[in-house]
Amino acid sequence: MNKISILVADDHKIVRMGLKSLFAAARDLSVVGEADDGVAAVRQAVRLRPDVVVMDLMMPEKDGVAATAEIRARLPDTRIVVLTSYSTSDTIAAALSAGASGAVMKSADDATLLTAVRAAAAGETFISPEVRGLLAVDPPAPTLSPRQLEVLVMLVKGFSNTEIANMLGISRTVAKEHVENLLVKLDAANRTEAAAIALRKHLVKV
Repeated sequence: MNKISILVADDHKIVRMGLKSLFAAARDLSVVGEADDGVAAVRQAVRLRPDVVVMDLMMPEKDGVAATAEIRARLPDTRIVVLTSYSTSDTIAAALSAGASGAVMKSADDATLLTAVRAAAAGETFISPEVRGLLAVDPPAPTLSPRQLEVLVMLVKGFSNTEIANMLGISRTVAKEHVENLLVKLDAANRTEAAAIALRKHLVKV
């Protein structure tokens, strides 16, 4: 039986040891290498060409999102399962957009992580229940145009539609439309909630 080869990437040695122990106990899995930062994860992946990389999202030198994107670009056949303990929905969504095949919280049980690794190796996508819950409660931030970001900054600063219109040189009607579109994109009930979401998700700097 050909075992699924795994590269473990995490900046905490104790976590790497635990993961390696978990995978070594599974008859169909084999750990072929480890890395303690994102740059090393890319380097080891290119050298070892594992079937699956189990990638911590928050690492030094190069974060898990950037490392995922680079590995997927250089090794299209290598699948990636991101593992995280405190990432936001935006970070997880970015990792999935970068090409990750799975996402699991570090608080998940062993069976969930093993399922994610096997699903990734089979070319499937696996999002753990905890991650799905996070994405449902706090959806990733939408992509906004440069003009929408301009309006959002002004909205966060408390400017009225008339003031936004005057500062941007547009009609009050157009300014109002921009604000209404922002409320829809941010799934906000009002301007105050939109401002709170913008600040929480670091969409603007004020």
